[in-house]
Amino acid sequence: MDQASADAEGGVIHFEWPWVFAAALLPLLWRYLFRPAAAAEGAALRVPTVMPFMLGGMASTGTDRKHPWSIGFALAAWLLLVSAAARPVWLGAPIDLPVSGRDLMLAVDLSGSMQTPDFVIENQQVDRLSAVKKIAGDFIERRVGDRLGLILFGLHAYVQAPLTFDRKTIDTLLQESAIGLAGQQTAIGEAIGLAVKELKRHPDGNKVLILLTDGANDAGEVDPLAAAQLAAKEGLTIYTIGIGADSMLVRSLFGAQRVNPSQGLDEDTLKTVAEATGGQYFRARDVGELNKIYGVIDRLQPVDREHQTFRPERALFFWPLGIAMILAAAVLWVRSRA
Repeated sequence: MDQASADAEGGVIHFEWPWVFAAALLPLLWRYLFRPAAAAEGAALRVPTVMPFMLGGMASTGTDRKHPWSIGFALAAWLLLVSAAARPVWLGAPIDLPVSGRDLMLAVDLSGSMQTPDFVIENQQVDRLSAVKKIAGDFIERRVGDRLGLILFGLHAYVQAPLTFDRKTIDTLLQESAIGLAGQQTAIGEAIGLAVKELKRHPDGNKVLILLTDGANDAGEVDPLAAAQLAAKEGLTIYTIGIGADSMLVRSLFGAQRVNPSQGLDEDTLKTVAEATGGQYFRARDVGELNKIYGVIDRLQPVDREHQTFRPERALFFWPLGIAMILAAAVLWVRSRA
């Protein structure tokens, strides 16, 4: 069976830095370059055993003659350390990836207003970000074949995760996000501009941005409408979602009052941004409306791409490193008792 067939049927050990194995010769070079004067004066016939010729003619100590295996252990420990430094990894069998052709970025608002508790999940009142995490988490899990990315924005926008097929990592990073992590304000235009920049690195495919916010653009130096025009030129479709209930009861010293917690939501800008790019604006007053984004993404037509495969990797360096530590400890223990 050839190597390609073996790789296809199972895994294989691969060294990320194979050039590190050249370091295995360092003890020999050190010995020959810095040979002790006593060793140079002695004749070969004065050596009682062949052990001193190991490790490049290294002279034996009393401990080495008493425990000849200690030199072998030391040599093995050194070779194992070099092997660990070469970064061995286990490459699993190739896994076919169902690629849809979509490059989809999620942009999530983390401004202070996202802590408003006007959503209900399983009969419990939660803040807006918790609702987004729940719904967006289910959405991410369903995006098999899509390449996903995550942008978090507040006072400024940040690429939390570049485009990847690893849906689990995207969901984990979203669940770990916190209100105020990116500042208390809302830089919608900066988030759109950053998505354009990120998606521009991948010219092929159906490029989509889903932007979720509960406010208006009050931070950043990029105007949302100007950013939307740039997105349209780059072929990026933007779906905007305005989050927040229309009314909620707020208790105070003067009793319960019904207020509009979404009065700061700039729906006109969000609608214009979506329309300028051929997308659509959604108003998510509750969890049910927030789920509507699923149907929109499902209707997107994928673009064919070349067949792609993925090989899972698992680091193995700790095995040779651990064994080397044990061997080195054994040699030191023997020498300390000599």
